[in-house]
Amino acid sequence: MTPKRRALSAALPLAGAVWLLAPWPAAQAQGAAAPGRLPGVSPSAATPLKRVGILTMTASPASFTEGLAALQQGLLGLGWQEGKNIEYLVSYAGREGNDVEARAAALVARKIDLLVTTGTPAALAARRATQTLPIVVTSVSNPVASGLVASLGRPGGNVTGLANQLEEAVVKQVELLHELLPAARRFAIVLNDANPTHAGWWPAMQQACAAMGLVALRVTANAPAQIAGLREQLTQLRAQAVLVAGDAMFVGERHRLHEQLQATRLPVAYQFRQHVEAGGLMSHGLDIVAMLHYCAKYVDKILRGAKPADLPVEQPTQFRLTINLRAAQAIGLTVPPSLLLRADEVIR
Repeated sequence: MTPKRRALSAALPLAGAVWLLAPWPAAQAQGAAAPGRLPGVSPSAATPLKRVGILTMTASPASFTEGLAALQQGLLGLGWQEGKNIEYLVSYAGREGNDVEARAAALVARKIDLLVTTGTPAALAARRATQTLPIVVTSVSNPVASGLVASLGRPGGNVTGLANQLEEAVVKQVELLHELLPAARRFAIVLNDANPTHAGWWPAMQQACAAMGLVALRVTANAPAQIAGLREQLTQLRAQAVLVAGDAMFVGERHRLHEQLQATRLPVAYQFRQHVEAGGLMSHGLDIVAMLHYCAKYVDKILRGAKPADLPVEQPTQFRLTINLRAAQAIGLTVPPSLLLRADEVIR
């Protein structure tokens, strides 16, 4: 973690800063009982608190620490202080991935003022759960095609936020990995079938690989428990390089994912920098932590009276190339100087 990231994560006392929603079966059994507040928060009874729900496709508090801190820090800078005028209810749908619909409905039932989502599956589940409660989405693909908004410029409903343009990054990832390994021909593409955007990415990856004379090999891990089987899949397919599609569950499980892929000693390219921080070789894509910090501006405007329908969906256009030379050395790989010169960040 960079010094800047460490400062961001340490800026807020997370142990006393959020409500944690119980996993759905437990919450369902408790009925209408309110979630327990963690120690250290004593909001003033005289101050009305805005309740912000957060539905993330990560699996646990530990896997969402940086993202949550970024959102909270952004809102703190805009005058929203936990325990005084705002509180957070966080639900982690990535543990299994198949209860995101129930978790979205449970958050809406908590009478929150606004719902923030990370990842396309969470955004779609939130939209199905409510068409009136304001929703701020982050890291979603094709929000118009998926029906989340009428258009980017005029969303027209209760959803706005940040789209990710990862379709462009997918093709670029293939190009970068091919430049790194010009002799490799069998490229394994790790997908999550529970993520609806990956169905569209697979043909794009096949096309990109075919254009370079490469063979695209489909590999899947649709829940955290399936990550343990990746090494065997890659071995059976005789993969020579690996490309991991952008996915909130993969980010949340990045340490376990890296452990499995490192054991293959194959070069691996990712879409998010968090994977490289965890020991991965290379990433090319958007910074999802920075996106959560930026989305605080949307939350602030809506809590102060703006309507999602009037706030255009933004598309970050800056993609960062990060290379981890320590990871390259660990598998005996030499990174071409031409690639290093184009990198935005080199971890040595």
